[in-house]
Amino acid sequence: MKYELIDNPAKSRFEIHLNDHVAFIEYERKDKVIAYTHTEVPKALGGKGIGSYLAKSALEYAASNNLNVIPYCPFIKVFIDKHPSYQANSLLHPKDA
Repeated sequence: MKYELIDNPAKSRFEIHLNDHVAFIEYERKDKVIAYTHTEVPKALGGKGIGSYLAKSALEYAASNNLNVIPYCPFIKVFIDKHPSYQANSLLHPKDA
């Protein structure tokens, strides 16, 4: 399923709004680096692939904007570990964890 990803720079996060709930990935950005610090999907939205969609979209955003990624968020780190195509932009490779 495809969701609408919203960049909310005022809150430093990417969001998906669905059924009066908000799922999000918080980030910190400086120069050519973006650090993903926290991912949250409300229980009411669980099991719909929203967390994975958020992770994929956030990592594609970083790649398309030539940003290096620091995956402080464990969910993002595991997503990168499972999808090697996203490791190129990651400043924390699986071998470094």
